[in-house]
Amino acid sequence: MRAQSSATAPASVAVTAPATSPGATASPGGATAAPAGYGTLQAVLGVVAFSLTFPATAWGLEGFGPWSLVAVRSVLAALIAGGCILALRVTLPARRHWAGLAVVAAGVVIGFPLLTTLALRTSTTSHAAVVVGLLPLTTAAFSALRTGTRPSRTFWAAALAGAAAVVAFTVQQSGGALTAADGFLFGALLVCAAGYTEGGRLARVMPGWQVIGWALVLCLPLTLPAAALALTHEPVHPTAHAVAGLLWVAAGSQFLGLVVWYRGMAAIGIPRASQLQLAQPLLTLVWSVLLLGEHLTVAAPLTAAAVLVCIAVTQRTRS
Repeated sequence: MRAQSSATAPASVAVTAPATSPGATASPGGATAAPAGYGTLQAVLGVVAFSLTFPATAWGLEGFGPWSLVAVRSVLAALIAGGCILALRVTLPARRHWAGLAVVAAGVVIGFPLLTTLALRTSTTSHAAVVVGLLPLTTAAFSALRTGTRPSRTFWAAALAGAAAVVAFTVQQSGGALTAADGFLFGALLVCAAGYTEGGRLARVMPGWQVIGWALVLCLPLTLPAAALALTHEPVHPTAHAVAGLLWVAAGSQFLGLVVWYRGMAAIGIPRASQLQLAQPLLTLVWSVLLLGEHLTVAAPLTAAAVLVCIAVTQRTRS
Protein backbone atom coordinates (compact mmCIF):
# COMPACT_ATOMS: atom_id res chain seq x y z
CA MET A 1 0.00 0.00 0.00
CA ARG A 2 0.34 3.72 -0.79
CA ALA A 3 5.38 8.87 1.15
CA GLN A 4 11.85 15.05 2.67
CA SER A 5 14.86 16.98 3.76
CA SER A 6 16.00 18.52 7.03
CA ALA A 7 18.90 20.57 8.33
CA THR A 8 18.43 19.56 11.94
CA ALA A 9 20.80 17.29 13.83
CA PRO A 10 19.81 13.64 14.40
CA ALA A 11 18.17 12.60 17.65
CA SER A 12 20.53 11.12 20.21
CA VAL A 13 20.46 7.33 20.38
CA ALA A 14 22.41 4.80 22.36
CA VAL A 15 23.42 2.67 19.43
CA THR A 16 26.57 3.10 17.38
CA ALA A 17 26.20 4.21 13.79
CA PRO A 18 27.44 1.69 11.22
CA ALA A 19 30.67 2.30 9.40
CA THR A 20 30.46 4.06 6.09
CA SER A 21 30.09 1.63 3.22
CA PRO A 22 31.45 2.19 -0.28
CA GLY A 23 29.23 4.57 -2.16
CA ALA A 24 27.54 5.87 0.96
CA THR A 25 27.07 9.57 1.56
CA ALA A 26 26.56 11.71 4.63
CA SER A 27 22.99 12.73 5.41
CA PRO A 28 22.13 16.32 6.32
CA GLY A 29 22.08 15.36 9.97
CA GLY A 30 25.58 13.94 9.84
CA ALA A 31 24.51 10.28 9.84
CA THR A 32 25.69 7.87 7.17
CA ALA A 33 23.22 7.46 4.33
CA ALA A 34 22.90 4.17 2.45
CA PRO A 35 24.06 3.92 -1.18
CA ALA A 36 21.32 4.63 -3.70
CA GLY A 37 21.15 1.00 -4.84
CA TYR A 38 20.78 -0.22 -1.27
CA GLY A 39 18.14 2.41 -0.61
CA THR A 40 16.20 1.29 -3.68
CA LEU A 41 16.35 -2.31 -2.48
CA GLN A 42 14.95 -1.33 0.90
CA ALA A 43 12.15 0.66 -0.70
CA VAL A 44 11.32 -2.34 -2.90
CA LEU A 45 11.18 -4.62 0.14
CA GLY A 46 8.78 -2.15 1.73
CA VAL A 47 6.55 -2.25 -1.35
CA VAL A 48 6.49 -6.06 -1.28
CA ALA A 49 5.48 -5.98 2.40
CA PHE A 50 2.77 -3.41 1.71
CA SER A 51 1.43 -5.40 -1.26
CA LEU A 52 0.39 -8.13 1.18
CA THR A 53 -1.48 -5.71 3.45
CA PHE A 54 -4.87 -5.82 1.74
CA PRO A 55 -5.02 -9.63 1.39
CA ALA A 56 -3.87 -9.98 5.01
CA THR A 57 -6.51 -7.47 6.09
CA ALA A 58 -9.17 -9.44 4.21
CA TRP A 59 -8.03 -12.55 6.07
CA GLY A 60 -8.12 -10.67 9.37
CA LEU A 61 -11.69 -9.49 8.73
CA GLU A 62 -12.75 -13.15 8.56
CA GLY A 63 -12.35 -13.37 12.33
CA PHE A 64 -12.19 -9.81 13.68
CA GLY A 65 -14.33 -6.71 13.38
CA PRO A 66 -12.79 -3.73 11.55
CA TRP A 67 -12.23 -1.67 14.71
CA SER A 68 -10.77 -4.63 16.59
CA LEU A 69 -8.44 -5.49 13.73
CA VAL A 70 -7.07 -1.96 13.42
CA ALA A 71 -6.64 -1.41 17.16
CA VAL A 72 -5.10 -4.80 17.91
CA ARG A 73 -2.66 -4.61 14.98
CA SER A 74 -1.45 -1.23 16.24
CA VAL A 75 -1.03 -2.52 19.78
CA LEU A 76 0.93 -5.59 18.66
CA ALA A 77 3.16 -3.47 16.40
CA ALA A 78 3.71 -1.00 19.25
CA LEU A 79 4.77 -3.82 21.56
CA ILE A 80 7.32 -5.02 18.97
CA ALA A 81 8.63 -1.50 18.43
CA GLY A 82 8.67 -0.72 22.14
CA GLY A 83 10.60 -3.90 22.83
CA CYS A 84 13.24 -2.91 20.28
CA ILE A 85 13.48 0.59 21.74
CA LEU A 86 13.92 -0.75 25.27
CA ALA A 87 16.39 -3.47 24.23
CA LEU A 88 18.60 -0.96 22.42
CA ARG A 89 18.16 1.68 25.14
CA VAL A 90 17.15 4.31 22.61
CA THR A 91 16.71 7.75 24.11
CA LEU A 92 13.65 9.90 23.50
CA PRO A 93 13.61 11.86 20.23
CA ALA A 94 14.36 15.57 20.40
CA ARG A 95 11.33 17.76 21.08
CA ARG A 96 11.50 19.24 17.59
CA HIS A 97 10.72 15.79 16.12
CA TRP A 98 7.55 15.04 18.09
CA ALA A 99 5.25 17.06 15.83
CA GLY A 100 6.47 15.11 12.82
CA LEU A 101 6.06 11.82 14.68
CA ALA A 102 2.47 12.82 15.49
CA VAL A 103 1.79 13.26 11.76
CA VAL A 104 3.27 9.81 11.07
CA ALA A 105 1.15 8.33 13.85
CA ALA A 106 -2.06 9.96 12.63
CA GLY A 107 -1.51 9.05 8.98
CA VAL A 108 0.29 5.71 8.97
CA VAL A 109 -0.54 4.11 12.33
CA ILE A 110 -4.21 5.10 12.62
CA GLY A 111 -5.63 6.81 9.53
CA PHE A 112 -4.55 4.55 6.66
CA PRO A 113 -5.16 1.20 8.43
CA LEU A 114 -8.59 2.30 9.68
CA LEU A 115 -9.86 3.78 6.41
CA THR A 116 -8.63 0.92 4.23
CA THR A 117 -10.04 -1.68 6.63
CA LEU A 118 -13.43 0.01 6.52
CA ALA A 119 -13.21 0.08 2.71
CA LEU A 120 -12.36 -3.61 2.48
CA ARG A 121 -15.61 -4.57 4.18
CA THR A 122 -17.38 -3.92 0.87
CA SER A 123 -14.56 -3.55 -1.68
CA THR A 124 -12.46 -6.32 -3.18
CA THR A 125 -8.73 -6.25 -2.51
CA SER A 126 -8.04 -5.99 -6.25
CA HIS A 127 -10.19 -2.86 -6.59
CA ALA A 128 -8.68 -1.29 -3.47
CA ALA A 129 -5.16 -2.10 -4.67
CA VAL A 130 -5.62 -0.31 -7.97
CA VAL A 131 -7.17 2.75 -6.29
CA VAL A 132 -4.22 2.94 -3.90
CA GLY A 133 -2.04 3.18 -7.00
CA LEU A 134 -2.64 6.92 -6.61
CA LEU A 135 -0.49 6.95 -3.48
CA PRO A 136 2.80 7.75 -5.30
CA LEU A 137 1.30 10.88 -6.84
CA THR A 138 -0.23 12.10 -3.60
CA THR A 139 3.01 11.39 -1.74
CA ALA A 140 5.06 13.30 -4.31
CA ALA A 141 2.63 16.24 -4.07
CA PHE A 142 2.82 16.31 -0.26
CA SER A 143 6.60 16.05 -0.46
CA ALA A 144 6.83 19.01 -2.82
CA LEU A 145 4.68 21.12 -0.50
CA ARG A 146 6.39 20.02 2.70
CA THR A 147 10.05 19.84 1.75
CA GLY A 148 10.37 22.14 -1.24
CA THR A 149 11.49 19.40 -3.65
CA ARG A 150 10.68 20.15 -7.27
CA PRO A 151 10.41 17.01 -9.46
CA SER A 152 10.88 17.51 -13.19
CA ARG A 153 8.03 17.99 -15.67
CA THR A 154 8.65 14.51 -17.03
CA PHE A 155 8.28 13.10 -13.54
CA TRP A 156 4.93 14.83 -13.04
CA ALA A 157 3.70 13.85 -16.50
CA ALA A 158 4.39 10.17 -15.81
CA ALA A 159 2.88 10.34 -12.33
CA LEU A 160 -0.26 12.09 -13.64
CA ALA A 161 -0.61 9.50 -16.39
CA GLY A 162 -0.61 6.74 -13.80
CA ALA A 163 -3.11 8.64 -11.67
CA ALA A 164 -5.43 9.19 -14.64
CA ALA A 165 -5.44 5.47 -15.36
CA VAL A 166 -6.38 4.73 -11.75
CA VAL A 167 -9.18 7.32 -11.68
CA ALA A 168 -10.62 5.97 -14.95
CA PHE A 169 -10.52 2.43 -13.55
CA THR A 170 -12.26 3.49 -10.34
CA VAL A 171 -15.09 5.27 -12.12
CA GLN A 172 -15.55 2.39 -14.56
CA GLN A 173 -15.59 -0.25 -11.82
CA SER A 174 -18.03 1.77 -9.70
CA GLY A 175 -20.56 2.14 -12.52
CA GLY A 176 -19.83 5.80 -13.13
CA ALA A 177 -20.16 6.91 -9.49
CA LEU A 178 -17.85 6.60 -6.52
CA THR A 179 -18.91 4.34 -3.65
CA ALA A 180 -18.44 4.79 0.10
CA ALA A 181 -15.52 2.35 -0.09
CA ASP A 182 -13.88 4.57 -2.71
CA GLY A 183 -14.34 7.54 -0.38
CA PHE A 184 -12.56 5.65 2.40
CA LEU A 185 -9.75 4.71 0.01
CA PHE A 186 -9.22 8.24 -1.28
CA GLY A 187 -9.20 9.54 2.30
CA ALA A 188 -6.63 6.88 3.17
CA LEU A 189 -4.43 8.10 0.32
CA LEU A 190 -4.32 11.64 1.71
CA VAL A 191 -3.50 10.74 5.31
CA CYS A 192 -0.97 8.08 4.27
CA ALA A 193 0.81 10.46 1.90
CA ALA A 194 1.17 12.98 4.72
CA GLY A 195 2.54 10.28 7.02
CA TYR A 196 4.96 8.98 4.40
CA THR A 197 6.22 12.47 3.66
CA GLU A 198 6.86 13.37 7.28
CA GLY A 199 8.28 9.94 8.07
CA GLY A 200 10.68 10.07 5.13
CA ARG A 201 11.85 13.50 6.24
CA LEU A 202 12.47 12.30 9.79
CA ALA A 203 14.25 9.17 8.53
CA ARG A 204 17.03 11.43 7.24
CA VAL A 205 17.89 12.57 10.76
CA MET A 206 17.01 9.46 12.81
CA PRO A 207 16.94 5.74 11.99
CA GLY A 208 13.87 4.73 10.00
CA TRP A 209 12.83 2.02 12.43
CA GLN A 210 12.78 4.59 15.23
CA VAL A 211 10.48 6.83 13.20
CA ILE A 212 7.73 4.23 12.96
CA GLY A 213 8.66 2.77 16.35
CA TRP A 214 8.10 6.02 18.23
CA ALA A 215 4.95 6.74 16.19
CA LEU A 216 3.51 3.40 17.25
CA VAL A 217 4.46 3.92 20.90
CA LEU A 218 2.98 7.43 20.74
CA CYS A 219 -0.38 5.91 19.76
CA LEU A 220 -0.37 3.22 22.46
CA PRO A 221 -2.37 5.28 25.02
CA LEU A 222 -5.12 5.46 22.37
CA THR A 223 -4.88 2.07 20.69
CA LEU A 224 -4.67 -0.02 23.87
CA PRO A 225 -8.02 1.08 25.35
CA ALA A 226 -9.51 1.13 21.84
CA ALA A 227 -8.52 -2.51 21.38
CA ALA A 228 -10.03 -3.50 24.72
CA LEU A 229 -13.26 -1.66 23.91
CA ALA A 230 -13.55 -3.00 20.36
CA LEU A 231 -12.91 -6.61 21.39
CA THR A 232 -15.78 -6.44 23.86
CA HIS A 233 -18.25 -5.06 21.29
CA GLU A 234 -17.28 -6.93 18.10
CA PRO A 235 -17.47 -10.72 17.66
CA VAL A 236 -14.13 -12.53 17.45
CA HIS A 237 -13.58 -15.81 15.60
CA PRO A 238 -9.81 -16.45 15.63
CA THR A 239 -9.46 -18.75 12.62
CA ALA A 240 -6.06 -19.61 11.18
CA HIS A 241 -6.58 -17.10 8.36
CA ALA A 242 -7.73 -14.37 10.74
CA VAL A 243 -4.77 -14.80 13.09
CA ALA A 244 -2.26 -15.02 10.24
CA GLY A 245 -3.70 -11.87 8.67
CA LEU A 246 -3.58 -10.01 11.98
CA LEU A 247 0.02 -11.02 12.65
CA TRP A 248 1.15 -9.96 9.20
CA VAL A 249 -0.48 -6.52 9.23
CA ALA A 250 0.93 -5.94 12.72
CA ALA A 251 4.52 -7.17 12.29
CA GLY A 252 5.01 -7.02 8.52
CA SER A 253 2.96 -4.09 7.27
CA GLN A 254 2.81 -1.89 10.36
CA PHE A 255 6.42 -2.21 11.52
CA LEU A 256 9.00 -4.11 9.45
CA GLY A 257 7.68 -2.89 6.10
CA LEU A 258 7.71 0.71 7.25
CA VAL A 259 11.22 0.34 8.67
CA VAL A 260 12.75 -0.54 5.30
CA TRP A 261 10.39 1.84 3.47
CA TYR A 262 11.46 4.91 5.47
CA ARG A 263 15.11 3.95 5.13
CA GLY A 264 14.66 3.63 1.38
CA MET A 265 12.95 7.02 1.13
CA ALA A 266 15.73 8.65 3.12
CA ALA A 267 18.34 7.17 0.77
CA ILE A 268 16.83 7.84 -2.67
CA GLY A 269 14.34 10.65 -1.98
CA ILE A 270 10.59 10.62 -1.45
CA PRO A 271 9.39 11.31 -5.02
CA ARG A 272 11.47 8.53 -6.60
CA ALA A 273 10.79 6.06 -3.79
CA SER A 274 7.06 6.76 -3.91
CA GLN A 275 6.93 5.91 -7.61
CA LEU A 276 8.16 2.41 -6.81
CA GLN A 277 4.76 1.91 -5.23
CA LEU A 278 3.25 1.97 -8.71
CA ALA A 279 4.24 -1.72 -8.72
CA GLN A 280 2.27 -2.38 -5.54
CA PRO A 281 -1.19 -2.73 -7.17
CA LEU A 282 0.12 -5.34 -9.59
CA LEU A 283 1.70 -7.31 -6.76
CA THR A 284 -1.48 -7.11 -4.69
CA LEU A 285 -3.50 -8.39 -7.65
CA VAL A 286 -1.26 -11.45 -7.72
CA TRP A 287 -1.75 -12.02 -3.99
CA SER A 288 -5.52 -11.50 -4.25
CA VAL A 289 -5.70 -14.35 -6.77
CA LEU A 290 -3.27 -16.68 -4.99
CA LEU A 291 -4.40 -16.08 -1.40
CA LEU A 292 -8.05 -15.04 -1.74
CA GLY A 293 -9.11 -16.71 -4.96
CA GLU A 294 -10.51 -13.47 -6.38
CA HIS A 295 -11.48 -13.35 -10.05
CA LEU A 296 -10.03 -10.28 -11.74
CA THR A 297 -11.76 -8.21 -14.35
CA VAL A 298 -9.73 -7.43 -17.46
CA ALA A 299 -9.51 -3.78 -16.41
CA ALA A 300 -7.67 -4.51 -13.14
CA PRO A 301 -4.42 -6.02 -14.50
CA LEU A 302 -4.47 -3.71 -17.51
CA THR A 303 -4.70 -0.63 -15.28
CA ALA A 304 -2.04 -1.97 -12.94
CA ALA A 305 0.26 -2.67 -15.88
CA ALA A 306 -0.36 0.81 -17.28
CA VAL A 307 0.70 2.54 -14.07
CA LEU A 308 3.63 0.15 -13.74
CA VAL A 309 5.01 1.50 -17.03
CA CYS A 310 5.28 4.89 -15.35
CA ILE A 311 8.02 3.54 -13.08
CA ALA A 312 10.47 3.29 -15.96
CA VAL A 313 9.93 6.98 -16.68
CA THR A 314 9.87 8.37 -13.16
CA GLN A 315 12.94 6.41 -12.05
CA ARG A 316 14.98 8.02 -14.83
CA THR A 317 14.11 11.55 -13.76
CA ARG A 318 15.80 13.62 -11.08
CA SER A 319 14.46 16.34 -8.85
